[in-house]
This record gives sequence, C-alpha cells and structure tokens, in this order.
Amino acid sequence: MKITIVGTGYVGLVTGTCFAEMGVDVSCIDIDKQKIDNLNKGIIPIYEPDLDTLVHKNVKAGRLHFYTDIAASMHHTDVVFSAVGTPPDENGSADLKYVLDVAATVGRLMQQYVLFVTKSTVPVGTAEKVRQTIQSELDTRGVNIPFDVASNPEFLKEGAAIDDFMRPDRIVVGVDSDRARNIMEQLYKPFTLNGHPIIFMDIPSAEMTKYAANAMLATRISFMNDIANLCERMGANVHDVRRGIGSDPRIGAKFLYPGCGYGGSCFPKDVKALIKTAEEHNYDMRVLQAVEEVNEDQKTLLYRKLYRHFNGDLNGKHIALWGLSFKPQTDDMREAPSLAIIEKLLTAGCKVYAYDPVAVHEAQRKLGDSITYCDDIYAAAKGADAILLVTEWKEFRLPDWQRLHENMKTAVLFDGRNIYEPAEMTKQGFTYYGLGV
Repeated sequence: MKITIVGTGYVGLVTGTCFAEMGVDVSCIDIDKQKIDNLNKGIIPIYEPDLDTLVHKNVKAGRLHFYTDIAASMHHTDVVFSAVGTPPDENGSADLKYVLDVAATVGRLMQQYVLFVTKSTVPVGTAEKVRQTIQSELDTRGVNIPFDVASNPEFLKEGAAIDDFMRPDRIVVGVDSDRARNIMEQLYKPFTLNGHPIIFMDIPSAEMTKYAANAMLATRISFMNDIANLCERMGANVHDVRRGIGSDPRIGAKFLYPGCGYGGSCFPKDVKALIKTAEEHNYDMRVLQAVEEVNEDQKTLLYRKLYRHFNGDLNGKHIALWGLSFKPQTDDMREAPSLAIIEKLLTAGCKVYAYDPVAVHEAQRKLGDSITYCDDIYAAAKGADAILLVTEWKEFRLPDWQRLHENMKTAVLFDGRNIYEPAEMTKQGFTYYGLGV
C-alpha cells in the first residue's frame, strides 16, 4: 500500500514514520522547503524520543520519502492523510483553511480512487466540508472519480508518541463506506496483531471522540488543581486525597496529579474549540469553561506563592526556573506554564535564569534574550533567591541538595509538580512550597 501524508509536523511525521516501519510506502509532504530539505538530510524538526532513529532507518530502506509537492505522490497513492495544522482563530474555533486547501489540491490532482483521511484534530462536520471541497474540484474538472472520506484522530502523547502509535490502546476510525473500512483495516492490521482494537464508528462520532477525550483529561487536571488549592486552605494533603479517590476503579489514578497547569498543542486548543463549537450550536459548555478558567489561573500560582513569600518585594530577585517545556520528553512550549510565569517574573523585575534539557532553543526563539539560559540546574540556581520547578524532568528528581543550598542566596523552592517530599526538603534546609500540601 502507498500512502501520502500532508504535513510533517508532530502528528504527520510520527504517523508517516510508524507506517513506514511496518512496510508501507510513505510520502510525506510539506510546503516548508527548508524543513523538507532538512528531513532529506536526516535533520528532524522536533524532539521526540526514538523518532530520529526510525526516520533514518526508513529513509535508508526506501520506504519513507519527503517532498514539497503533493503531485510527486498523487499518481500512485491509495490514501491521503491530512495532518496539517488547525490553529485556533481569535474566537477559539479551529481554522480549517489548511485542511480544506489539502482537500482542494487532492480534488485537482487525483486520477484514481483515493481515501482522504483527516488525521488532524478537526471539529465535527469537517469531513463533510472536505467531501464537498473534493467533489467541487472534480466537478470543475468535469470528471467522475470515486473517493471516500474518513476520520482517524490521533491519540499521541508527546514524549511517548512512537510507543503510542506502535502499541495503541485503541484506534478510532470514522467511515461511511465498506471500501474505506476495508482499507483502514488493512492499513492498521500490523498494529492490531496484539489485540489492540480498531473502533469503527460514523465520521461525526470519530471527530467528536478526539475532542471529548482531550476535554476529559483536561477536566481531570483542572479538577485536581482545584482540589489541591482547597486542600492547602483546609489543612488536607492532596497526595492522600489523590490516592484515596484514585483507588476507586470508577475514577482511576491517571491524570489526578496537581500541577501548575496544562499546556501543549492539544488540550488548550481543543478545549477552546469544543467550547466554540458548542456556542455555534446554541449550547453552553459550562464545565469546560470552568476547566479553562482554572487552568489559566493555575499557570501563575507559583508566581503568586513567590510573591507572598517575599511580601511583594521581587524587584531584582534572582529566580531559577527548572523546566521550560510544557511537559517532559518534549521541546514543545506551546501554552507552557513557564511562559506565563516568566512573563510575571519579568514584569515584577526579576532576573530569570532557566534550564531545560531540550527546550532551550525553542525558548530562545520565543523569548529571545529576556532571560538567561543555563547549562544545568546548578548554574541556574547559583546565587538564586528561589527555585521554581515547572517541568518534572527526571534529572530534577534527585539533585545534590547540599550543593544547591551552599550556592543559593536563600534556600527556597517552589515545587510546581509535587515531585519532592516536604519533610525531606525541610531536612535539607529548604523552605518548601508544594501544591495542596
């Protein structure tokens, strides 16, 4: 089988590489010439564990190809995956311009049957717009070429995307024809040999499933952040509360960890888009509105704790920031809590010294020289008035506390991910602030 994937961002590149690993002939298309040139040279545009190894392997094997023009692959492709961006408009709705551009191009170029699959996260009803766009182009050409449209939302976690694709807990596919269903079954068969299910459904339900899944996970995060904030005020320990409720099989333990807010390319965008979609259908998503409000407030919680600790006197303070990416194992800083915190710190007159294992280059692109970038956590903390832990990278778990204590101006630590034990931090001579404890 031969497939074409349009868009070589996070989703498109991972999807194309993993299909190629299973023996599929994959052409990845992107209008960004520099990105394609770099990919053909073996330069990977994103940080994702093991992705570079698999890309190099499958390019060398002749199964993975990179082009700037979809025409290079349309004459032999069976399936076109649209993995282009769906950025939020100013009102929060998803911008479908790029998806529909791909559909129009396919309609202009296709010579034989094609299955068009939306892989990007798109609102309910997008597949129908794609169908109309392709058909309009065919009508303009005066040709009658059969095609199908399907929805195949991705459920990839940044930092674990290869494993998620290779060993999925489920594959969701929306189709409305037997031919499309058979093609998707054949394409995903290598990933279901160990019993991982393909869940087939109608196309609108598949489109909604992606939004509903991300909205539920975002809701759990904001809920636990709300509970943690209340625990602090009432003298309860959110660690014990989390264990207590997580042991209930109806609730489960995942995504019950309080923190300084969610970020990334999915949760913030998808929550906003679902709220906007509901508005367009005269429905008010009250729960998700609260989820978003709690999350935005949570992103500056560490700053507010810092402000109270120093009685509002932050001008000139040296603040060490541990972690810049929105989560570990990625360099993605989209909607990252670190950005909201840094903005507050700089406005207050603080000097920010930051360290992140992989996201420094992305931070430099976003922040320029407004902060100082350090080579490790110790360089960031040297002479610091306080440490703010924002991203829970593994290398932050067991630092040399004595070395830190000796080199900091004042041994104060604000733990935005609750990875340290309060009693242990006190023992090490630190003034410690966690969340919900």
